[in-house]
Amino acid sequence: MNTPIDDRSSAVLEVAKLQQQLHNSFQQLSIDRLKVLADFAAYLANTESEAATQELLAIPGLLERVKQNQLTPKTDYTNWRTLRSDV
Repeated sequence: MNTPIDDRSSAVLEVAKLQQQLHNSFQQLSIDRLKVLADFAAYLANTESEAATQELLAIPGLLERVKQNQLTPKTDYTNWRTLRSDV
């Protein structure tokens, strides 16, 4: 049975292996192909970011709560250290 630590270690190793494969491929590409690849990587990163944003926006009332919290005067907050001195 895999533990969360085993899963994380496996993921780290997989990421390192993929990064090495990409690095090896980069070495063989022309500057024009590298530019295309950089554009595609930016597109993929933007797509992931957009998906995460849409997931957050799908939470009912989240945007309104964030806006309300931004409007709350900082004097209305309590320092967490005064609430929990044991952390």
